[in-house]
Amino acid sequence: MAFREVSVVQVKELLRRWLEGEGERPIAAGSGVARATARNYVAAAMALGVDRSGGVEQLTDEMIGQICERVRPHRLDGHGESWRKLIQQEEQIAAWVHDGLTVVKIGVLLSRRGVVVPHRTLARFAVERCGAGRRTTTVRVDDPPPGRECQVDFGRLGLVAHGERQRVCWALIFTACYSRHQFLWPTLSQTIEAVIAGFEAAWAYFGGVFPVVIPDSMKAIVTEADNLAPRFNDTFLEYAQSRGFVIDAARIGKPRDKPKVERAVPYVRRNFFAGESFTDVADVRVRARLWCTQTAGLRVHGTTQLRPAEVFSAEEQPRLLALPGAPFDIPTWTTPKVHRDFHCEVDKALYSAPHRLIGQRLKARRDATTVKLFFRGELVKLHPRKPPGQRSTDPADLPTGTEIYATRDLDRLKAMATSHGQAIGTYAAAMLDTPLPWTRMRQVYRLLGLVKKWGAERVERACRTALEAETIDVNLIARMLERAREGIPPPSQAQLRLLPGRYARDASEFALDKGAGR
Repeated sequence: MAFREVSVVQVKELLRRWLEGEGERPIAAGSGVARATARNYVAAAMALGVDRSGGVEQLTDEMIGQICERVRPHRLDGHGESWRKLIQQEEQIAAWVHDGLTVVKIGVLLSRRGVVVPHRTLARFAVERCGAGRRTTTVRVDDPPPGRECQVDFGRLGLVAHGERQRVCWALIFTACYSRHQFLWPTLSQTIEAVIAGFEAAWAYFGGVFPVVIPDSMKAIVTEADNLAPRFNDTFLEYAQSRGFVIDAARIGKPRDKPKVERAVPYVRRNFFAGESFTDVADVRVRARLWCTQTAGLRVHGTTQLRPAEVFSAEEQPRLLALPGAPFDIPTWTTPKVHRDFHCEVDKALYSAPHRLIGQRLKARRDATTVKLFFRGELVKLHPRKPPGQRSTDPADLPTGTEIYATRDLDRLKAMATSHGQAIGTYAAAMLDTPLPWTRMRQVYRLLGLVKKWGAERVERACRTALEAETIDVNLIARMLERAREGIPPPSQAQLRLLPGRYARDASEFALDKGAGR
């Protein structure tokens, strides 16, 4: 398995679980990282002064950045020396797996050969490369305590009218593991926005939040399915953090990991949707809520032989987490690239990043009001969100000397000219006194270049002389300095009109010769 970068949200999730007192194994499983990785980030947090007796408030963006800076990957291919030792023994390990030996026994046999590796590495190697872990038996798992777990799955209901055509209607089904009480959220899509809307509606229906959510490996929640360490969508993981629940995703292709909600899908399709007529998806949602309360909730469940709604109200609802106080501002995570103009694009708007990051890929978090840019886990820039087509530029992100031209800061450019002399500042202001002043900024830059080349004293004298003659032309200033005539006033426009032209002919040449008959 190749190396992959742990996201900022994953780091915050594993540290949040650690602060709440969870052990190493559930921390790693819930945040989608290896136990060794989780251990490294916890050790880095402790070294930076994060105290387990404190709260989640310690996990600021700055602190997360410092923690990520301490934890650096040392294996470019994603595997260490132990994995390479196992590759040399792969044929023998595969044979032992085929003979039915457990991973623990395989580890004992390898140690006799002088190959000692961590159990976690051996287990992952046996599963990924040697086919271990493929079982066909089913073990019934005891129900969790009341108000603890909720299983979630998508089920296809059928076609529903949507405008002038029909579309497939899906149901996001929530099943309380202890009471089997259900909630349906009909939707026309399976996007992250639709899933979060369904979760918000479910918490409102149940009157609280379940501490543990067991979803299917749906793409809106699980971006990279894995039986041991699935990788979660950063947006949904951040939503889980805001609501206080943890994610225990089912393995891909393993419906037995969520049997209670899996069995509910055909029941919902046959008992609720089949044979009914709906006007639109809004009508489906209203009637689904009534069905959950009056039909599914009051039936005698085949396994528990109790009414789910009554069991839920008596034993589960009082144990749920409190309802959220405010709506969740759904963020969007992207990976923009910093271009040569020191900006990156997020939702068709441009945001500046430090110029040292040109060509790098950043992690951008966009919500309703702000845009945060992260690089290797560190927050490098915070911008107010802009509409598409606009941009937000921090002059501090630009290389020194270019920020004035890039931001068209005319006042600062005039101040730079004035700092070399009053006449230079007045001359620069006169050049910029046009309807399109930013088109003359290069002329002012040339004037400042003359100061650097010839000295402020000579340029000041040349500008004063040109101002007295009411001549605004930076090329004239350059010629005066080159010819050392900065103290001699140039001819005014009126004087120039009185001077004869260089190739002008005498007026007598145009007189008529009457004697010649002309």
